[in-house]
Amino acid sequence: MSTRANKLIFKMTVRKGFLPAHVAEVGVYRPAASNIYDFIQAGIRCTLVEPDPASIEHIRQCFAANQNVTLHPVAVYDTNGKLELIHRGASTFVANLASSPAIVNDGYTLDHRDKFTVEATTFDRLDDGTIDLLSVDTEGSEWFVIKHMKSRPAIISLETHGAAYVNHYLGEITAWMRQNNYRVWYKDKTDSVFARRDRIAVTFTDTLRLASMDLYLALRRQRKKLQRRWR
Repeated sequence: MSTRANKLIFKMTVRKGFLPAHVAEVGVYRPAASNIYDFIQAGIRCTLVEPDPASIEHIRQCFAANQNVTLHPVAVYDTNGKLELIHRGASTFVANLASSPAIVNDGYTLDHRDKFTVEATTFDRLDDGTIDLLSVDTEGSEWFVIKHMKSRPAIISLETHGAAYVNHYLGEITAWMRQNNYRVWYKDKTDSVFARRDRIAVTFTDTLRLASMDLYLALRRQRKKLQRRWR
């Protein structure tokens, strides 16, 4: 994810002439890294979800004066209760995941000293049904957010890939998107952004750009695999 303001999702949404009324982000990390930072600054109602205590403190300090921001200091998962996470900074992930960017791309091996425990909840407990733009970056557990979602946002951004990494639940995500009338609008180096067919018009130019990015990502993934094989 970019660590600058003027995030791509904000610029692309503005270009479409779409003005969301309620934006949500699950997995914020630090304020400057927030994918919806520009929406916050624009005064749009924003819901943030972040489980890491250090990040929570940074978020609270940064957005204390923003009355449009609601922060939920919890993890979103498939069940409610206690959940173990592995602390890897921006790549912090759920301990029992089979795959995450830190594991696949960084070669991380489990160190129990990196574990910490947080409260977890299913997303339906946080979602009031009005979210119309959602960004999720939870390092491999994105599926558990949309699986329990009440809202049907016009735009959904999920971390689905990156270097050699492919989201373990991509099949479930793709099937859910198809069943709920979404298509891929565009991709960047780590995220796929889906648009609801009845809310966002995907143009021929959008399709060409997506095809170009898909080719780039496939070539990069193949290069990463070859590099790992010859190490």
